[in-house]
Amino acid sequence: MKTIQIKRIYDDPSESDGYRILVDRIWPRGVSKEEAKLDEWNKDLAPSTELRKWFDHDPDKFEDFSKEYKKELEYNKDELKALHDMAKSKTVTLLYGAKDVKYNQAVVLKEVLDDI
Repeated sequence: MKTIQIKRIYDDPSESDGYRILVDRIWPRGVSKEEAKLDEWNKDLAPSTELRKWFDHDPDKFEDFSKEYKKELEYNKDELKALHDMAKSKTVTLLYGAKDVKYNQAVVLKEVLDDI
């Protein structure tokens, strides 16, 4: 198996990123589509607007956010499996816009993908 990694979209793209997929529901501020060098923008794998707004990147809410986000991801099993399968042959980088590198949806999504 290759690698599933996470990275802020504001960090410079690199060859080692492999397949670059943005997993935010809204486009990150200040980044052009050209600069992002995305292979895919998958809004369906992002948390719902309601959950994202409720969480508001509050570390104290992260555990509950993680549980609810994992429930939402249950509705996207085919997409998760496809991404997991892709990672068997190439590196996949989950991109996110949040400032917090520890408490964000990409951390949870990577955990879910790693457990498939």
